[in-house]
Amino acid sequence: YPWRRRPETQLSEFNLTEIEAMLGAYTKVLFVRDPFQRLISMFMQGMGSSPSFSSFVQDVLDSGQHKASMAWKPLVSLCQPCLVQYDYVVMFGFLRQELGHLLRQAGLPVDSLLPEFTDTQVQWTYSWLSEQMFSELSLQQKKQLSHFYRWDLAAFPFSSSFLSD
Repeated sequence: YPWRRRPETQLSEFNLTEIEAMLGAYTKVLFVRDPFQRLISMFMQGMGSSPSFSSFVQDVLDSGQHKASMAWKPLVSLCQPCLVQYDYVVMFGFLRQELGHLLRQAGLPVDSLLPEFTDTQVQWTYSWLSEQMFSELSLQQKKQLSHFYRWDLAAFPFSSSFLSD
């Protein structure tokens, strides 16, 4: 449906027949990341004017799920994994392994296309950062965040997430 495509075209702008045809014709890949790590990343990138991580989290919680920024909105509400049958779900932290598999499945040469990933270093850094940032939050904020991202935590295997506890 190239005549209806613009860079910002959303799937909801098409009718059901067009949506079914597109979803059936494409390989669907969903990239997911621990919601708490997404929050840390957004805070570190300066998304928001909060001076501390705790106040940033409070701003996110105060915005609510319906008015939340796309940057920290729960993935389930953005990607509809219960409605769209994704062919691949790629977890942040396992990019090299999972993208290699994805490229092999597509019949593409793996070694020449994949950049050098440092998954282990990234995982260690985010683990350390998560501990530090999580300790800044009040018990109430921790509970509210777990509730805010409850569907993401249920839909994806974020077993090491600080919000899973």
